Amino acid sequence: MSTRLDGRVALITGAAQGMGAAHARRLAAAGATVAVNDIRDSTGLRALADEIGGLCAVGDVSDAAVCERIAADVVRAAGRLDILVANHAYMTMAPLADHDDADWWRVVDTNLGGTFLLIQSVLPYMRQRGAGRIVVITSEWGVTGWPEATAYAAAKSGLISLVKTLGRELAHEHIIVNAVAPGVTDTPQLQVDADAAGVDLAAMHARYASSIPLGRIGSPDEVSAAVELLSDFDLESVVGQVISCNGGSTRSRA
Repeated sequence: MSTRLDGRVALITGAAQGMGAAHARRLAAAGATVAVNDIRDSTGLRALADEIGGLCAVGDVSDAAVCERIAADVVRAAGRLDILVANHAYMTMAPLADHDDADWWRVVDTNLGGTFLLIQSVLPYMRQRGAGRIVVITSEWGVTGWPEATAYAAAKSGLISLVKTLGRELAHEHIIVNAVAPGVTDTPQLQVDADAAGVDLAAMHARYASSIPLGRIGSPDEVSAAVELLSDFDLESVVGQVISCNGGSTRSRA
């Protein structure tokens, strides 16, 4: 069992299922005390917190006051806040001409705006300790774009620029900001894609796998390995970078 994060306290958003839950288990196994967040309280979220010996931090991260409350609650309960993993996401798909305006902005406000608000909320506590690690979960679609995912891809692309900029802005304070950009990964989000494509889940898996050089979609544990790496306080010279976990699908090819 790794001990690289012994004594550290991490906040992971969007942790009730899928990749967020995998990140929580991974960082807890590495020694961190982990506060798990989701937009609403649930037995699943509480069961995860109990499983990993962590905390629940419920709330909508697109609300500035909620972000401030979550960060303060974590510090009050655990004494510090060293690591933020901004994993929360909201996604709907539609042709641009048909995308509801309010829903389009909800996607952007949750993915991009929520991360901005969270970072603002955790920064004072990281500055108090003179160091911190921020890992933002973006997406391969933020690099390549994707048809009928304009809001999501635009927000995730914005996160990449945010990470690169904050990497430059905060590194001198030993607050290190990086991103992980997963490709297609085996999470509940794939059901959304399948529904939009009008196929069953197995067919959606096969469709995505056919375009990935590795020949399969990724697993949440593979993405979590990258998150753990970027959360390590012994790794300081990796700044403003984006680790792409996608099986080679964004590589140039004839």
